[in-house]
Amino acid sequence: MSRIGNNPIALPEGVTLDINKNVVTIKGKLGALTQEIKDDITVKVEEGSIIVERPSDSKSHKAKHGLYRSLLNNMIEGVSKGWSKELELVGVGYRASNQGQVLDLALGFSHNIVIDVAPEVKVETISEKGKNPIVKLTSFDKQLVGAVAAKIRSMRKPEPYKGKGVKFVGEILRRKAGKSA
Repeated sequence: MSRIGNNPIALPEGVTLDINKNVVTIKGKLGALTQEIKDDITVKVEEGSIIVERPSDSKSHKAKHGLYRSLLNNMIEGVSKGWSKELELVGVGYRASNQGQVLDLALGFSHNIVIDVAPEVKVETISEKGKNPIVKLTSFDKQLVGAVAAKIRSMRKPEPYKGKGVKFVGEILRRKAGKSA
């Protein structure tokens, strides 16, 4: 039994849902997202809530049932409230700045790393004296925000000895002891 897939999704005000064969389009104040639904999973709108149903209790149908329910829920939350991720640059001399959608990172390499961020993702850099620089990403698409954040983090992953690198705000790193003399 899929517990996640059986939960109905509340449809907030200002969000519209269009179902065209097996493509679901959700529009809200922040943007519009589409999702193709496969494997005979059906989506119904009843009394201001969305219900996702599966045709049988086979393993693949159960898995897709919860998956599509979660994807639709994330889409609805994205177009109504939005998603954000914050990355922290830990290290001496690590800096971040942005000019519109172009993110410029100084991560201890010989040259700065310049990243063109997708136009759907809004980039903001926060640099306060005495604190680590923070890169804040916001968008209505959860998958896109996560992909951009993972790309930025992959430029210099945090190392386990000193903790230097790009990490998510609130991420707990597993630290190792150094050499024991």
